[in-house]
Parts: sequence; structure tokens; C-alpha cells
Amino acid sequence: MANRIWKVLTTDIKELFSVEAAEGIGEAGKTATELAKMLKEQGLDNSNLLLEVLNSPLAQVVGTGLPFVGIAAKMLAFFIEKNQQQPTLAECIFLVSQAAYLESFKEFIGQDENLLNRIGQTPVSDKVKQLIKKLADLEFSDKAAKETVICFRDSILAKEFNQVLSERLQQAGLNADESQILTKRVAANTHRYLIEAWAVSGDAMKELGQPSFSEWREDQNKYQSIDKYLQEQIASLPQKPVFAENFSFKDIYVPLKAKPIDQNGNLVKNTEAFDLETWAKDLLEDEKKQDRVMFIEAGPGRGKSVFCRMFADWVRQHLHPVWTPVLIRLRDIPTLQKSFRETLKEAVTAGFASDNGWLMDRNTRYLFLLDGFDELLMEGRSSGGLEQFLKQVGQFQRDCQQSSEMRHRVLITGRTLALQGIERQMPDNLERVEIQVMDDELQQQWLSKWSAKFGAEKTSAFQNFLQDERCPKQVKSDLAREPLLLYLLAAMHRDGRLKVEDFQGTNSTQAKILIYNQAVNWVLTEQRSKLLNRDLTEFETEDLRHILTEAGLCVVQSGGECAPVAMIEERLKSNNSVKELLEEAQKKIGDNPLRNALAVFYLQQGSKEGSVEFVHKSFGEFLCAERLKESLEEWTELRNKSKRFNTQESQMDWEIYDLLGYGALTAEIVEYLMGLLTTPAVAGEKSLFRPVELFQRLEGFYWRWCEGEFIDMLPESWPQKKMRLLREQLKTQVKTQDLGLRKIDIYAGLNVMILLLELHRYGQERDELKDKMVFYPCGKPNAEGKLDDASRLLRLIGYSCCVGDFGFLQIVGRFLSGVNLSGANLRGANLNGANLSRANLSDAYLGGAYLNGANLSGANLSGANLSGAYLSGANLSRAYLCRANLSHAYLRGAYLRGAYLSGANLSGANLSRAYLSDAYLSGANLGDAYLRGAYLGRANLGDVKWDKNTKWENVRGLDAAVNVPAALKQQLGMK
Repeated sequence: MANRIWKVLTTDIKELFSVEAAEGIGEAGKTATELAKMLKEQGLDNSNLLLEVLNSPLAQVVGTGLPFVGIAAKMLAFFIEKNQQQPTLAECIFLVSQAAYLESFKEFIGQDENLLNRIGQTPVSDKVKQLIKKLADLEFSDKAAKETVICFRDSILAKEFNQVLSERLQQAGLNADESQILTKRVAANTHRYLIEAWAVSGDAMKELGQPSFSEWREDQNKYQSIDKYLQEQIASLPQKPVFAENFSFKDIYVPLKAKPIDQNGNLVKNTEAFDLETWAKDLLEDEKKQDRVMFIEAGPGRGKSVFCRMFADWVRQHLHPVWTPVLIRLRDIPTLQKSFRETLKEAVTAGFASDNGWLMDRNTRYLFLLDGFDELLMEGRSSGGLEQFLKQVGQFQRDCQQSSEMRHRVLITGRTLALQGIERQMPDNLERVEIQVMDDELQQQWLSKWSAKFGAEKTSAFQNFLQDERCPKQVKSDLAREPLLLYLLAAMHRDGRLKVEDFQGTNSTQAKILIYNQAVNWVLTEQRSKLLNRDLTEFETEDLRHILTEAGLCVVQSGGECAPVAMIEERLKSNNSVKELLEEAQKKIGDNPLRNALAVFYLQQGSKEGSVEFVHKSFGEFLCAERLKESLEEWTELRNKSKRFNTQESQMDWEIYDLLGYGALTAEIVEYLMGLLTTPAVAGEKSLFRPVELFQRLEGFYWRWCEGEFIDMLPESWPQKKMRLLREQLKTQVKTQDLGLRKIDIYAGLNVMILLLELHRYGQERDELKDKMVFYPCGKPNAEGKLDDASRLLRLIGYSCCVGDFGFLQIVGRFLSGVNLSGANLRGANLNGANLSRANLSDAYLGGAYLNGANLSGANLSGANLSGAYLSGANLSRAYLCRANLSHAYLRGAYLRGAYLSGANLSGANLSRAYLSDAYLSGANLGDAYLRGAYLGRANLGDVKWDKNTKWENVRGLDAAVNVPAALKQQLGMK
């Protein structure tokens, strides 16, 4: 489209240039003279398009500093004064867009000196010249011009300009992918210069309805706000120091690997680990997957948060403004809103998000990196809250894919265990992966970076430590391959605080506890002098440790992320020795000594005023477990020593609510707690753990809790007291309804139930304790072997809905392994995804129960009634189901390898795609059962087993089953 504007410039300007010294040529003449000089110097005086500047060496485009936006404005001004008429909208936009596009290109290539040196001097090819020449003939209407103004990157001009630039870049030496990314970035950045050109053109386009100067300023302010956010909040992330070290995350970060996860939360079988960053980059660019949420799961310390920081900065450097990264720590969102858009509005406080329509601007596409779905506060952590939040995110991503105005993407990370019980309620548009431990190659890369900081000698000594035959296998193959623990091991070994002998005879949990325990001691002694800026000699190491354990409890009770300093201080007042030391220290230093004491360890200023948080969540969980251990040991000690048993028992009851009435115990805290209880802190030290006494005391509390004794107390019940204290201590952090009376009562009772289940398993593994530590959630069987209250647990499940629709499942579901529920009535109970491995469910009533995806491997279900139960995807391998009633049960995709189904009633059951390899079906009734796609045999796993008493009448889909044994085919007359 070589329009009238350019025609004037290629004729009349030449004449003016030849008489530029003449007097009286007027303002138009001066403008034209200046413009003609510019164009002649660039060899564009005979051009048809401003874009023909790309025919010059690219280094020249940058080096001359040619103001393309200014050129376009002068062209328009001269045209109007010369012709006394306005150009069409299409003519204006065609010219101004070229200027804005070139200005954008100049900005990007000018920022990268290496790139400029690489491609800057390459002469243009004939193909590029032809493409530019072809562009001059482009049909461009006013309608297309309006669309260009609204969103340049989606316009026909962007498509045509990108084709020219991409070819020019490839011809200059970039590969196809490099040129495509740079071209997209140039196009996405063009809008800010297009608006600027439009605005500064002044009267040239006043008849065309261009934005006002104030509107242009608003756009410019938005872009400046984005630039500031990226520079201050994103670019600084990789440079942040690792804990209290003098090096940054960037110095020791290595790329992570991941594997895909299916919708049931299981790793996809037979898949190789892939580079996590590459996976995320590919998903961003995959046009067919713009509706998918990038969902990254992992255990603690696997590098989720560090990945978010590093990837956000990579996007800033290499993809912005195609994608603009926005990092949100989900711990900083106190309340979930009715929609994810509203939640984003609350979470993003930067200036560019102040406009209500910030998400509807087609020229800005955000990549929202949401770090830590397991760290949502209070209502967000409940099963219903997390499920609601994930559904909102899933719907938001679908809306973005379907809307031309919102093309944003979401990446979210968190701990896998937080999804317990809601797997089947999660949105179906999650692209799920799980971060894997470091393989040999990645670990070696990490060690090479460590060597660069601390030298080959120290690194070699650490490697010898890991390779020593006395170093436990779990340390070598597991713990030393997780980023956080690998750093702690290397740092403590560097400082001489870790020896291979320390790990002898430890299991995985004990080894992990040893690392964290040593890390606390290491910081409190070795690094203490490096961290403190004030004299805190009044605090002995033991006192500081007590302060830290109380801080760990407070952080966990506050939602697992940060806690008010005032809350920690209030709790410490109950310890007279620490209280006195704090008062003495305050007199000496005239400052808040508690803040200084907290600064000793890995604590930092919290996201909320007057609060602190641990640099890594795992430290808070470990110290919280240590604080719980102290009280659990004291409870049994009190019972043994006290003559005033009732008073001491009442004190324990209150302490249970005080310590456990805040939320659900996490699997990590429980793992640390049981490890700390069962392993003395110092080798040879007498253990204070009295398992039988502790079990009896907690069991007594549990029965009284089940009867509602504590919530009905007068004048102030323990739940009321805890509610009052939490509301006072956390008034600035959470909504008061998140700290309701029933919620506190439920959390306290179910957390005690978790501890009883753990102690039950501990006792059943030891012959001397088997008969003394047996936990019956529904009560002990009577003399006839029956339960007096078989529905007790079912009522508790219903009561637990006060904390969320799946409250019991979310809180206790993962801890039910080995539970004794023989004869229990669990009709219709929701136990989806629960861990019931090795559970005793003999003669239990589970009719209509929801057990989809549950782990029932090795469980005793003999005589159980599972009629109409939902067991899709459940793991029933080696389960004992003799005489069980599974009529009309839904077992699609269930795993029944090696299950004992002798005499079981499977009539009408749906067994499609179920795995029955090596299952025992002697005497089972499969009449009317549906077996299409079921696996009845598999190489190396064995065929299904049956006998003459197995009933196959009217079985359906057997002809479409997989690996039906030849003998069965013959017996049933199948071909």
C-alpha cells in the first residue's frame, strides 16, 4: 500500500530539499526539509515504504538512532499542509505502524549487543527485498486499520511485517525458532510506540478520532508500571541470597526434570523425565493447549518456588512482552474471592493492575505464576477452599482461551499431598507434572556450581562423603538429590558440622530429621555470629531453640506461612525463663529482643506488617513438630508423677486444643513428629517417649471428644477459649469465620485421631505392644464381637463437613493405613483417594460408599458389603475380599491383581478395564458382570484364577476383555 503520503514525500520533498536554504518556505517547508535530509541520509529518498530500512545492515538501523516515530509524524504533518486534506485512517495507520514496528525492533536489538554483533552486518537478500516490495501492494482497509489500533499483534499488518522481519533475521543468521520469538516480541511491543506515534501526530489525525494526550499518558503509565514491576519484582528474584549465604539462587540453580501425571494423580507409566523449563515453554507456545493450566506438583524441598522465580525471570528476559510474568505467592492471598479474576485483583497491587479492565487489554498477555497452592491461608487450605480455587483457575484459563481480549496463561505449583481427597473434583484442564529428584547429571551440575563457589577440594570431600559406603542409601539416592536437602548437606559438610557416622542405622525419616536438627544447631552456633547485628548473648542456644519451636508452631497455626511477632511473644510468656530473658534483653538493647532472636534463624519479614516467616516452609514444619513432641512427652510424664490426675488431665485437654485446634496436621509434620518421638535427639540419651501411656491418654481424650464433652463445657469451653485467642492473635490475617467454634473442635479431635492412628501402626509393628495399642475408631467390639456404635465414624465424617465438603477425607484420609474398622457402618461415605492399605474392613458395611482411587491394597474386606460402591481406579491388589458383596459395584479401571475374591458376589459389577491378573475368583459370582476391556492376564503377572464353582452366567463384555486365558475360553465356549 504505497499510499498518497509516500507519493508526496518522494516528489515534493526532493524539490524542497534542493531549496532548503531559501527564505520564506514556512513551517511546512522546514519540516519537509528536515525530513528529506533524514531520508536521504538513510537512502530512503527513492523508497516506497519506511519498512525498507530493513534493507540496510541491521547494525545501521540501531546505530543511526533514527527516530522512526518522529519521522512518521513529520510525514503526516507535511502531507496535510501540502495537500490541505486529511489522509484516510488506513493511510495513517499503514505509515505509523511501520514506524512503531521499527522503533520496537530497534529497542530489542539494541539491548542485546551479542545479537547485534552476530547479525548486524549481514547484507539483505533478494528474497527479503521482494517481500518488502510485495508489502507495498497490500490491500489495507479502514476496518483493518481500526483492528490494528486496537491490537497490533493480532492484526494483518503484524502478520505481514513479521513475515518480512523473520525472513530478514533468518537470512542474517538466526535459526527459525530464534527469529520467530524475536519477531513475536517486536510485534507485541509495537502497540506502545503505535499509541505514542498516534498521540504525537497532533492535528495530523485529529479528524480520525485518535486517542487524546491523556489517554496516551494512561497507556504510557501502564507500560512504565509493568517495566518497573519487572525490574524490581522479577529481575531481582534470581539474585536473592540463598538463606544467609553470600551467594544467590542463580549461582547454584540447575534445571529441574519432571514426569507427567494422569487425572488420577498417578505418574504416567513408561515415560522419561523431561526438562521442566522446556515443557513450560512449549505449553506457552502451543496454540492447541491455550486452555490448559500448567500444574506442577512436588514434595517439599524439590525446588518448586525457586523454579517459579527463575522461570519468571527467564520469561522477562526472553519472552516479554509476548508474555508478561506476574509471580504471586499464594500464601499472600488471605481470602479467596468469588472468582479468580477478583482474587487476582486483590493479589496484584502494582499500578498496571489498578484499572478494572487490566485483564481485558488485548495488547498485554500475562503469565500468572501461582506458587504454593498448599499454602493458601485458612479457608483456602480446607478441602472445599482448595477445590473451589482450582476450579476457578481452571475456568479462568478456559475463559482466556475462548476470549480474544483475555489470552493469559496460568502456571501453578504446590505439594501433591494437599490434593488428597479432591483428585476427582479437580478441573479436567490441568496439564499436570511432578518434579523428579535430581538424576546423576543434574546432581553433578549442581556440584560443579558448588565447586565454583567453594573450591574443588571441599566439593571433592563432600562427594566422598556421599559415596562413602557408610552413608545410608536413602541419603545417597533420595535426600541428596532434593535441592533443599542437598544444599543443607553440602553447607553443613563445608562447615564441618556433618559426618558420615551420624547417619549410621537411620531410615529415611530419621536421616531427614538428623539433617534438619543439625541445620538448626548449625545456624544457632556456627552461623550465629554472622547473622546477628546486636548483642544477644543473654540467650543461650537452648533458649533460642525454644523460641524457634514456638515460632514454628505459630507460623503453622497462622496458616503455615507467616505469624505475627505479637503472637509468638504472647505464647512465650508461659515460659518464665524465656520471658525473663526477653525482659532483661529489652532493658539492655532498648529494642525488641524477640525480633533479633528470630533473625538468628531462617526467618524474614513476613508479607504482612508485624509478622515473620520462615525462608522455607519445611523449617517451620520441623520446628512445629519439635514443639509438639515436647508437649506429648510432658503429657505422659504428668500422668506418672501427678497425684492430682484430674487437674493434669484437664490441663492436657486444654493443651490439645491449644496445640492442635488450628487446622489439619500435614503429612510432613506427622512424619517429623513420629520420627522425633521414636528417635532420641542424642545417641545414647534415654527416650522420654512412653507409647502406651501416650496412646491411653489420647484415646481417653478421643472418646470424650466424640461425646461432645469439650464443646459443651461451661462457662467457657476449650474450643471457645482457643477461638478467642486465635481471633485476637490473628485478627489482621484471616477472617473471623475461618476460626469458628466447630472448626476448632473438629481440627483438635481429628488431629488426635491422626496421632492415634500413627501410634496404632507403631504398636502393631511391635510384638510387645500389639495388644496394648489397638485403636478402634468406632469403639471396641463387645463380647459378641459386634460394635455397639458401628456408625460412630460415619457421624464424625458428617460432622467434619463443617470444615469443608470433604473435611474428614482431607484431614484424615491419608493416615488411614492399617485402621481397624471391622464391622463399621460406612454406608455412602466419601473416602475417594483415601489410603486404606492393610486396613481391617471385614464385615464392614460400605454399600454405596465412594472409594474411587482409594488405596485398599492388602486390606481385609472379607464379608464386607460393597454393593453399589464406587471403586473406579481403586487399588485392591492383594486385598482379601472373600465372601464380600460387590454386586453392582463400579470397579472400572480398578487394580485387583492378586486380590482374593473367593466366594465374592460380583453380580452386575462393572469391571471394565479392571486389572484382574493373578486374582482369585474361586466360587465367585460374576453373573451379569461387565468385563469389557478388563485384563484377565498379563505377561509375568499371571492369569486370573477360577474354579468350577465360579459363576459366569450372562457375563457381559468377556469377548472384548484382554488376555482371556485359553482354558476359560474353552470352558465358556468362546472363540
